[in-house]
Amino acid sequence: MEALKNKVAIVTGGSGGIGRAIVKMLAGQGCQVAFNYAHNEEAAQSLIDEITPIKVKCLAHRIDVTDFDAVKKWVEKVKEGLGGLDILINNAGIIIDKALMMMTQEDWQKVIDVNLNGMFNVSRNCIVTFLKQKKGQIVNISSISGVTGLARQTNYSASKGGMNAFTKSLAKEVAAYGVKVNAIAPGFIETDILSGLSESQREQVLKSIPLGRIGRAEEVAECVKFLLSDDAAYITGQILQIDGGLAIT
Repeated sequence: MEALKNKVAIVTGGSGGIGRAIVKMLAGQGCQVAFNYAHNEEAAQSLIDEITPIKVKCLAHRIDVTDFDAVKKWVEKVKEGLGGLDILINNAGIIIDKALMMMTQEDWQKVIDVNLNGMFNVSRNCIVTFLKQKKGQIVNISSISGVTGLARQTNYSASKGGMNAFTKSLAKEVAAYGVKVNAIAPGFIETDILSGLSESQREQVLKSIPLGRIGRAEEVAECVKFLLSDDAAYITGQILQIDGGLAIT
């Protein structure tokens, strides 16, 4: 896709699952990519190794998205190392599912810090560049949980609902500067998060999905590709649901 060739993208939480699929998609389209990871250096290095044959620049850094100053230094390092910045994919996130009556203050705060505050930290440190150059795109990886709410996910639903509102608000704020902001809200996607489900739990999940299957991370990456493409040039402030019909109302 010519729209992505030689562009520079930052992807948070890029070493596994949906983030990994997005990094590979971007690199495959000729985009230079920098991604961060929280702990798994082995997974980050294996992703770099996968991308190396494509012959595009790909940088991996261990960065805590909840640390504003660390994020600021990282964004500057990426801009220096890759020669600019065109795209931000806010994907980093965690889940700590519990009934509210069992949820600790720490359970609540950790999820809000990573999913919501982390998105703010990275977006805040990228947005000035986008505004100055009068171009740029942000795609936030949200969740159906932030659209409909899911039981035992009050912290996660709140963080993703906040992300959706952030997306719409920022899209209105920066549209006049040529900057677009959208979000994708995946439903059940085949990642490590679902690997712990028992067979009976998986069957219950499948019953709740009209299309009768769990989605693939690559399908989410394809939606990201669409939103970044010229075909989506007139789309901003939207929450694109990719959930097999789970949240049909």
